[in-house]
Amino acid sequence: MINLFHEVSQACSRITTERYSTSFSSAIRLLNPAMRTPIFNIYGFVRFADEIVDSFHGYDKATLLTEFKAATYEALDRGISLNPILHSFQLTVREFNIDRELIDAFLFSMEMDLDKRKYDRAGYEQYIYGSAEVVGLMCLYVFCHGNVHQYAQLKPYARSLGAAFQKVNFLRDLKADYEGLERVYFPGCDFRNFTEKDKAEIEADIQKDFDHALQGIQRLPLQARFGVYVAYKYYLSLFKKIKKVQPQRILDERIRIPDYGKVFILAKAGIRSQLNLL
Repeated sequence: MINLFHEVSQACSRITTERYSTSFSSAIRLLNPAMRTPIFNIYGFVRFADEIVDSFHGYDKATLLTEFKAATYEALDRGISLNPILHSFQLTVREFNIDRELIDAFLFSMEMDLDKRKYDRAGYEQYIYGSAEVVGLMCLYVFCHGNVHQYAQLKPYARSLGAAFQKVNFLRDLKADYEGLERVYFPGCDFRNFTEKDKAEIEADIQKDFDHALQGIQRLPLQARFGVYVAYKYYLSLFKKIKKVQPQRILDERIRIPDYGKVFILAKAGIRSQLNLL
């Protein structure tokens, strides 16, 4: 009956992904079927940790994160957990031999969110690595499925894609981070006086990440390429929309891609895929 417990636990990670991110859920469904469950398992884990530090207001976040971290390592060491999210995650870590250093770095970045409010360049890069780049690398372990040489070749591109996604999230969520959580991720920025120059410098850095990441997407295993490309195109479209708006508007509202826009992105990506233009 342990297989039933595995299935129930992994279903929890899938439901978590679907409820928290329709965009990522849609992209995951475009992966090869064998890859979907492991990626859901990774996302469920990172989503729960992120919710602790971002959403559990009125609770002792530090204690909750400490307990979650201890339970994570216990699940990895024991090969089982009664927490279905952690159980499904450890199944994926063990199956694909995901480097525990990536998990350490991710959880450290979550701890940074408990107290850190402003970042210098070194802290910003450390946070980006732990909160986003390592998530891309965990997924890359799944995509490469044991091909160590392929993983090593694609690793820099996966880091760039994770960084691009996270930096776009920072721009999109400026209002919530700055006003709601009192966080300023971009080093050297004063959001009481956020200028066109500030915004342009941030956007130029993000564009470099997107350009570099695309080179890696084109070299991904075929079973993963289309799903990752759709996620890339969604975030690139969101980024282009953000680039068109004035700095003050970013501080006043959260920029979004409407559902019909997501459908158009998917359709256009499908055409490019059929024409081998990825």
